[in-house]
Amino acid sequence: MAELTATALDGPRGTKPRKTFSRRNILLYGTLIVVALYYAVPLYVMVVTSLKGMPEIRLGNIFSPPMEITFAPWVKAWSEACTGLKCEGLSIGFWNSVRITVPSVLISIAIASVNGYALANWKFKGADVFFTILIFGAFIPYQVMLYPIVIMLREIGLYGDLGGLVIVHSIFGMPILTLLFRNYFTSLPEELFKAARVDGAGFWGIYFRVMLPMSIPIYTVAVILQVTGIWNDFLFGVVFTGPEAYPMTVALNNIVNSTQGVVEYNVNMAATIITGLVPLTIYFVSGRLFVRGIAAGAVKG
Repeated sequence: MAELTATALDGPRGTKPRKTFSRRNILLYGTLIVVALYYAVPLYVMVVTSLKGMPEIRLGNIFSPPMEITFAPWVKAWSEACTGLKCEGLSIGFWNSVRITVPSVLISIAIASVNGYALANWKFKGADVFFTILIFGAFIPYQVMLYPIVIMLREIGLYGDLGGLVIVHSIFGMPILTLLFRNYFTSLPEELFKAARVDGAGFWGIYFRVMLPMSIPIYTVAVILQVTGIWNDFLFGVVFTGPEAYPMTVALNNIVNSTQGVVEYNVNMAATIITGLVPLTIYFVSGRLFVRGIAAGAVKG
């Protein structure tokens, strides 16, 4: 009884509960809400405009929801809008972007992951110099290298072809991906690598049986970074390919900046949303792994 009385006199113990509407929470969530609105409002305007007809758009109220929903702008953006001399919409550019993105992502990630694995676990003479040169290449402005690359692709017969653009994207994606993979493999327990070596596993055995199964988060990061960068690229697409091989972003630019006829804002908005659906979908599907991988790949230099 005496102990219970003493405990009651001492008062409640444990961590003091925080106020729901404290100054810190108001500032934090207020900032997050403002930032979210900054990005969400333009997206909302794009979506509602793409679902309106031109007579309703001419009324001028861009924030109002559509009085009558129509998907005709989406159909026209996909298959009928003029992207130059041809009026076939974004469909051709979409498949060109797929043919560019898929091999570029696979090649760059495959090579960069092996590079990062070798630099982290199989030290060789000059490894640090090689890594420094590789990372230095990630900070060279792309514009400086455009003309030399044009000359090189022309000499090997790949200028204006999708294959040449695949090579360019694969090479330019390698430095930053190598850095991410190296840092991630360095963060893994070294005992796993040593144990595999003791068991007789070689370079490729350790890579495929030990490192690869443990590296799903960093592979997810690499896929998202490469798909986003390559799919949204405009500069390389317009410089290194011809009209028949233009990626989706170049086709979108031709639709939006067309000077012929009436400017169809609903078609332009629909075309813009269609162009961004692929990287957005990939990110939303694997966003949690992206956060894990980018954090793990950035802890060690």
